[in-house]
Amino acid sequence: MKVKISRNAAKVLQLELNKEENKGLLVRVQVTHKHGDHAHYGLGLDDKTANDVVVNTDKGIDVLLDQTEPLLDGIRIDYFYTPEEGFMITNPSKGNHGDH
Repeated sequence: MKVKISRNAAKVLQLELNKEENKGLLVRVQVTHKHGDHAHYGLGLDDKTANDVVVNTDKGIDVLLDQTEPLLDGIRIDYFYTPEEGFMITNPSKGNHGDH
């Protein structure tokens, strides 16, 4: 499975991972809702479970993905400051280019 993380997203995620209360946790992306050929994604910090695969990224951040969910393979995690500050997760490899 593959994951891309933008520079802005990596900075924000690393700040969260460095907090004392988050020591030992990893970034998790999950499908919160899917319809047709695209999904809506959720992002958080979590522990690894039996169904997870840990994906190493080029930004040095490991991401947990449920290995049984094909809509997670190829996701891109971005962080934008405008028009509203926040994360956006898309999956261009699956044709999901919108704000999901």
